[in-house]
Amino acid sequence: MKNLTGISQGLMGLFLAIGIALSGYFVSQLLLNANQDTAEAKGLSERRVDATQAIWKINYGGWMEEGKSKIQDLFKEVEKDQHAIINALTDIGIKEEEILVGSLDHDVKEYRNDDNVLMESRRYLSGQITVDTKNVRLIPKARAKLNDLIANGVSLENLEPRYLFTELNAIKPEMLKEATANAKVAATEFAKAANVKVGGIETARQGNFMINDANEEYTTSTKIEKDVRVVTTIKFYLTN
Repeated sequence: MKNLTGISQGLMGLFLAIGIALSGYFVSQLLLNANQDTAEAKGLSERRVDATQAIWKINYGGWMEEGKSKIQDLFKEVEKDQHAIINALTDIGIKEEEILVGSLDHDVKEYRNDDNVLMESRRYLSGQITVDTKNVRLIPKARAKLNDLIANGVSLENLEPRYLFTELNAIKPEMLKEATANAKVAATEFAKAANVKVGGIETARQGNFMINDANEEYTTSTKIEKDVRVVTTIKFYLTN
């Protein structure tokens, strides 16, 4: 193509300065291949979204010293705590079908001295309740409610919930469209300096969609707010 070989060196020299000047909702790079009359640019698209699913596990249970009470009494105490937890969850607005109650586990702990003589034996009953809900904003309120139960003597472990974004397919098309448009804007800015125009797309590569907690660099699941990010790499034809 006419003029392209002569301007490739100057175009690459402008890359860093113009790249720093470009701002907004994308990050871009441009590589010019004068022999093939193409320019390659990267376009970024980001979204701030709320998690669409929360998975929260709650452990509970109780100890019984051997010989001081019956296993039936321990079972009644643990079952009472279980009902108190479920009632607190439904009172806050979590639906019964979103609450999964697991079976109780029975364990015996023996404590022996250095001569292997049994000094004490204790039984332990434990259970787990799992909340799986799309109403993620209820979870912080429910966790506070369970803290009140702890203050009233209920033995439970208020574990950290996992917040997930499960509606990626709903926003994928618009984000890819935006990333492609941003890549073309970047390519056009560089092409102007070479007095050429950006034409159609020769090739396009889509990077992986990354879903991180808001303002976090790595994939985590402890925050309701999420950042969704994708980078596309587009190679455009150049014309006079």
